[in-house]
Amino acid sequence: MPLEGATTEEPSPIIREINLEEAIGLAMECQRSGRLTDAELLYRKILEMEPARPEALHYSGVLAHQQGRLEEATALIERSLEVEPNQADCYSNLGIVLHARGKIDEAIAACERAIALDPDHANAYSNLGALLKTQGRVVEAEAAYRNAIRLNPDHPGAFVNLGILLASQGRVQEAVSCYCKVITLSPKHPDARRLLALAHSTLGEVDKAAKIYEDWLLEEPDNPIAQHMSAACSGRNVPARASDNYVATVFDGFADSFDFRLAHLGYRAPTLVADMVAEAGVEPAKRFDVLDAGCGTGLCGPLVAPHARRLVGVDLSGRMLAQAEERHVYDELVKGELTAYLSGATEAFDLILSADTLVYFGPLDEVIAAAAGALRPGGRLIFTVEEWCDGDASIGFSISPHGRYSHARDYVERVLLGAALRPELVRAELRMEGGAPVEGLVVRATKPSTAEVRDA
Repeated sequence: MPLEGATTEEPSPIIREINLEEAIGLAMECQRSGRLTDAELLYRKILEMEPARPEALHYSGVLAHQQGRLEEATALIERSLEVEPNQADCYSNLGIVLHARGKIDEAIAACERAIALDPDHANAYSNLGALLKTQGRVVEAEAAYRNAIRLNPDHPGAFVNLGILLASQGRVQEAVSCYCKVITLSPKHPDARRLLALAHSTLGEVDKAAKIYEDWLLEEPDNPIAQHMSAACSGRNVPARASDNYVATVFDGFADSFDFRLAHLGYRAPTLVADMVAEAGVEPAKRFDVLDAGCGTGLCGPLVAPHARRLVGVDLSGRMLAQAEERHVYDELVKGELTAYLSGATEAFDLILSADTLVYFGPLDEVIAAAAGALRPGGRLIFTVEEWCDGDASIGFSISPHGRYSHARDYVERVLLGAALRPELVRAELRMEGGAPVEGLVVRATKPSTAEVRDA
């Protein structure tokens, strides 16, 4: 099979004729090593030659999932199962893709089918546990995770998932044991180190959390997660806002499971923002240009689409944007930093919404001023922040060991007034974390109309 015309992320080896079996092996190796462009091209050529080749269908489906093309991923894996219907691995991976698409019942059925075909399939049990957790079936989820560990005592993913489940139930010390086990199995596992540090913070052991990040930085001094979280725990070298690399890395990693994690936490920010729009008397008449600032996977999109003549989303995470695109409600999705985008959008929007994005900013002056400039006269900015209730009001904000910033009510009002916006603030519970509610502020700020400016 000729490979002329292949494009690669690295210099290509000498091109030669290879057979179909070699091509499949090479495609899988490219996929494992992150050379996804090469892998995609190879799978395409293989399927041109043999459209019903099950391995190529399956792994090209897995690749489509890696690249955020979830509907295509589902179709490819399902086609592979039409050819070879008794492949437990395929059903397990189909469950992962369906999970990412929010099709939880179908995903559970796929994982259960994988287990029926192979009762020793540890990955299927671990995936099943994650699905059951999203439905609030925590006892069954824990049992599924423990089955995965029984079948494969060296399964880091099952230990991570079990730890997250235990922590959400307040069983933080048990969660610590799970994360320590993961680090024993995989010393550089980023999720385990981050989660272990967060668990120590929840237990009030912030010094232990800081030490984890310091050790991580010794190994990976340029790691954006270790940099940001070390600053958050130690209070040293705290950035004015979370770096672009930190935000993109964290949320690219969360993209596939983001909606389900938040659903389990009782995440309310998008609904609170949409309610604030309705309370302002904004009619759902599709006559406004709307910006979803920090749109993530697009949870706000369907809630505000009835108001939007044009709906734009901006975010730093490409994988989050891929999920948002699948909602089919945005007219444009932009990968970029929020303040920079707003600064280049002078009087472009009637309504700017931001659910749980400004928690990654310390000082708010610059981003609020940019938002004010991007609003048309009479426009509204609506956003949420976590409330800082017990700090120095003259400072106005603080970073917490979980890596997010919280802001004092008086400080938020001062910043809005300084940007010539009229503020209205209400307190609300944004979500649950560690079994306790996260207190926040829902803010609506209005830019004076042209007539108001003229009469002032």
